[in-house]
Amino acid sequence: MKEYINPLLSVLFLTVMLLSCSESGRCVEKEGINYWKGNMFIQPNIDISKYGDGIIRARVDGKWQEFKIRELLDGFMKWNLSSRLKDLEGIKKGEMPDFAGPHSGMVASYGGMRKDTEFSINNAVKGTGLVPKKEKIKDMIKTLEETWDAPIPEKIDILKGFYEDENMFDRTKLSSLELYSTKDFQTHTFLNIMANPAVSVVFLDIPSYEVRAICRLVHPEDETATEEERDLLRYVNMIHDYFHGESPRKSIVMIFNVIQVFDNSPRAGGRGVRVVP
Repeated sequence: MKEYINPLLSVLFLTVMLLSCSESGRCVEKEGINYWKGNMFIQPNIDISKYGDGIIRARVDGKWQEFKIRELLDGFMKWNLSSRLKDLEGIKKGEMPDFAGPHSGMVASYGGMRKDTEFSINNAVKGTGLVPKKEKIKDMIKTLEETWDAPIPEKIDILKGFYEDENMFDRTKLSSLELYSTKDFQTHTFLNIMANPAVSVVFLDIPSYEVRAICRLVHPEDETATEEERDLLRYVNMIHDYFHGESPRKSIVMIFNVIQVFDNSPRAGGRGVRVVP
């Protein structure tokens, strides 16, 4: 939500980057490995066959393992939603939103060594959002479609309506977009997750939460994606473009399946204490 102060900035940057990559032909950053087949990819290290049982299988550190999916705690949801509502109120008054808070998740990943570094570990700030519940998401998409050309104040009220109702959101997931990875350019985050899907998402704020997750990447043309994943891909792209302006292409959705949550606040009771489960 922060970037929409200049809604064309991210689109312009993406367009320039894609053109330069196409011209240079040197944008595949992991020498000898390209996860793309044609214009798309399918993530090789995730198995969602037990997802209905609350289990996600993933190949982490070279070994297939089962992880129990957990839920974000009450404190996290209260902080996240109240912060978003505060930012929206400020934007309506013409105020610049803070860079700290629930939108700017710092995503740490590892495992996919790039050819321009001796370290596989990487950290990138990603616009991070809440995920609508399966039974709510189609109606929320419809609302975004029907108000797509509405003035900004009306759009802000639409989003406030979403965030005022905690029951709209699925506590087992967070989401983002992998905006810049294409067949010609694989970001370090993308390379890491395709090699090892375990990530840590940290939020700069007080309280400061860290969500450790198994990240599922879904390409817009991935026919193996479930209906729920396709809905989520559509929703996250739409909620991004709702203020930024329509992107030249649909982006890869990042689904952070919640496995552990820590309270990293400097206050007593925080300091890196695991709070979920």
